[in-house]
Amino acid sequence: MEKTCTLLVHFDKGTPALANEIKEALEGNDVPAKVDAMKKAIMLLLNGETIPQLFITIVRYVLPSPDHTIQKLLLLYLEIIEKTDSRGKVLPEMILICQNLRNNLQHPNEYIRGVTLRFLCRLNETEIFEPLIPSVLQNLEHRHPFVRRNAILAVMSIYKLPQGEQLLGDAPETIEKVLLTEQDPSAKRNAFLMLFTCCQDKAIGYLFDHIDRISDWGEQLQMVVLELIRKVCRTNRGEKGKYIKIIISLLVAPSTAVIYECAGTLVSLSSAPTAIRAAANTYCQLLLSQSDNNVKLIVLDRLNELKSSHREIMVEMIMDVLRSLSSPNLDIRRKTIDIALELITTRNVDEVVLLLKKEVVKTQSAELEKNGEYRQMLVQAIHFCAIKFPEVASTVVIVLMDFLGDTNVASAMDVVFFVREIAETNPKLRVSIITRLLDTFYQIRAARVCSCALWIIGEYCLSLSEVETGIATIKQCLGDLPFYTATEEGESRDTSKGSQPVSSITVSSRRPVILADGTYATQSAAVESVMSPAALVQGSLASQGNLRSLLLSGDFFLGAVIASTLTKLILRLEEVQSSKIEVNKATSQVLLILVSMLHLGQSSFLPHPIDNDSYDRIVLCIRILCNTGDETRKIWLQSCRQSFVKMLADKQFRETEERKAKAQVSHAQPDDLIDFYHLKSRKGMSQLELEDEVQDDLKRATGEFTKENDDANKLNRILQLTGFSDPVYAEAYVTVHHYDIVLDVSVINRTKETLQNLCLELATMGDLKLVERPQNYTLAPESSKQIRANIKVSSTETGVIFGNIVYETSNVLERNVVVLNDIHIDIMDYISPATCADVAFRTMWAEFEWENKVAVNTVIQGEKEFLNHIIKSTNMKCLTPLSALEGECGFLAANLYAKSVFGEDALVNVSVEKQADGRLSGYIRIRSKTQGIALSLGDKITLKQKGGA
Repeated sequence: MEKTCTLLVHFDKGTPALANEIKEALEGNDVPAKVDAMKKAIMLLLNGETIPQLFITIVRYVLPSPDHTIQKLLLLYLEIIEKTDSRGKVLPEMILICQNLRNNLQHPNEYIRGVTLRFLCRLNETEIFEPLIPSVLQNLEHRHPFVRRNAILAVMSIYKLPQGEQLLGDAPETIEKVLLTEQDPSAKRNAFLMLFTCCQDKAIGYLFDHIDRISDWGEQLQMVVLELIRKVCRTNRGEKGKYIKIIISLLVAPSTAVIYECAGTLVSLSSAPTAIRAAANTYCQLLLSQSDNNVKLIVLDRLNELKSSHREIMVEMIMDVLRSLSSPNLDIRRKTIDIALELITTRNVDEVVLLLKKEVVKTQSAELEKNGEYRQMLVQAIHFCAIKFPEVASTVVIVLMDFLGDTNVASAMDVVFFVREIAETNPKLRVSIITRLLDTFYQIRAARVCSCALWIIGEYCLSLSEVETGIATIKQCLGDLPFYTATEEGESRDTSKGSQPVSSITVSSRRPVILADGTYATQSAAVESVMSPAALVQGSLASQGNLRSLLLSGDFFLGAVIASTLTKLILRLEEVQSSKIEVNKATSQVLLILVSMLHLGQSSFLPHPIDNDSYDRIVLCIRILCNTGDETRKIWLQSCRQSFVKMLADKQFRETEERKAKAQVSHAQPDDLIDFYHLKSRKGMSQLELEDEVQDDLKRATGEFTKENDDANKLNRILQLTGFSDPVYAEAYVTVHHYDIVLDVSVINRTKETLQNLCLELATMGDLKLVERPQNYTLAPESSKQIRANIKVSSTETGVIFGNIVYETSNVLERNVVVLNDIHIDIMDYISPATCADVAFRTMWAEFEWENKVAVNTVIQGEKEFLNHIIKSTNMKCLTPLSALEGECGFLAANLYAKSVFGEDALVNVSVEKQADGRLSGYIRIRSKTQGIALSLGDKITLKQKGGA
């Protein structure tokens, strides 16, 4: 049977030692050989071997040894051997070691005394302790602190035994005297810990007698004081005011561990604004003073918790929190920005945006790893601020436009989306945005950024000068026409059909590029390698305009966007230009560009011809320019913008709804109670105590103190493990925390006889791990016992806990076994709805390697009803906006997203179609980085999708 173990040593099973060899080495006089033999014996015992014949040998040859290492190993050996028989009585041979232990406790060497006292802390046998108590008490006054601190722990261990109060009845008084005279910090800590554990009143008395000197105590003792305060305040909330003063005084302690614990204790005990403010200040100081990234992340988690419960106080601390952006770690920066964005108000938005703007500029100058990702985070943060508070947009939009040509495409995309949204929502900034965009357009190297920038130019160039500059800019970036010559086409046909058919192209674009400051560029920026294959960027091709190089790389979707933009600009030019000659001249030039693009796409000059969609789009543009009607003009110049406005409005509506859902507990309603705490009876209370009293009254009135004991909810989590006819009845209450599961198992003996050595044996399947094995119990007839088991969880996966109850009866020698029902751990306890951008969703969808495809099989006939049922069953959030799901077309596609407590992402795509018979068909695809979450979610959906459950 398994036993409890207080010691763990690595053991190499490849070369097991023989008991005879160990015995011979122990009987010899060679000290190193004895040490080695003792180590082998200990490792064999730890790994389940029984060597009963060694005990007498060790008593005869090892006990008398004067060597300190051998004596230490002897104590480890004695710690792990079996000291009692099957009935729980101490073995007679154990009396042999008592004299040796007493000699050790009186040994002239302080190391031998100390390790022996430490060994006594791990004993549970009262018979061994009895003759040693006088020697243990003598060591409380030993000259060396190592001996004294272990003697105090030994006294505490003896006193905590079932008969401890009979063995050492005056232990608390003795330790109290020791504590008053003790100078060693560790010994003082152990003495205070003993009083705290065994006689709490004396510990509290000592604390208040020396309240003025607490700040001078050592770190270890201060930590025990905080533990005492937490325990006392949990049991007696009425007295916490005076303890909070102690915590406040410890906030200036030199130890960072102490002030971190102080801040956590303050938050857990008090809701007073002064206390919360002090805790938040402490966390912010730790954030700056600590260099360890893990510590910073933990502190940021604490600040995040404070933000959820005490937002109004955290708003004041926003600039202190943002100072942690100085850390180069990307996770710290991301968490900091996430916290700060939820604390922005009209009062602090200017300061926050100024700091973010400075950080963006820093990313341009410093060449650090992951600078692009950090810049992207900053751009998204500024975007959020500018949309929420439009008045700050003017200060940042021009600065951010310098990053449209960023080599990090994702960052540049965020900038251009931000510019597009600001151009629509802030009409006053449109002129400056368009001017700046036209000046910097030649720097953009990514096709997707170019597409969005061209859309902005086509929609917001309204005046004559803007339209003409827009057309000129696009023409300049396209370069001279044609895009290729007949000679080059012939050469490309003659070359072999290898991978580089365009390597000998010469491009005739020699027009100098004008920079934003009016000077001529000697050489334009290098073409973005992501967008242009190496075969095309050679020779003079590298120095051409951005649109031309992208077109020559075969990007005809961009070509269609160029055609649309130029068409819009010509249609607008017809409205603002009075001269028909100028309009016709511009129209003919644009037509020439469009026709040249079609020629390029249909030639053998490029390895891939133009796609049909882009071809049709460009041809449509040519037809419109040749024959424009009023209805067509309205569609091109107004309807497109109206669709964008509707999209923005829909996005804003969704964000508003989400904010309303989050703010279930409003911070201050018009009819809220105002508590004039100045009118309360002070009774000699400090300001902090008064604030805390007010907050407690408020919690009591709103029922917050009683919410924790929700008995109805508790009953739902009780699982029956055995049948009513079994001799032992068991049921479990399952509590799921983030990283562990606690099973509270109630075991009832339904027989008329005593059950001995009753043990709950558990095993797990999946990423679950039993932390410790529950001990054996003796159960009287018709009595019950509560057994607690802890199980660690390491990933989001459906796990199973199974096991049995084993027991013995007095009249039967065989062990009886009652098999328990399996406990299934639901994946829904570990995943929660979350949001992410569409771009991030698509990126993860492409990257994640595990996919589970579940066929739709349901009795539900409505597409939206089925989607809502899946969302409810899987505890996920629908990322597809409601506006996209409107209407009845017989088809529905939606993306769902959730995040686990372990940081894993779960992606789901639902695609369903209504058949002619009214039934739904289609697939639900689940993707994740790990196999467990994909399979578990698939099983859950298969189980729930029918609609019955």
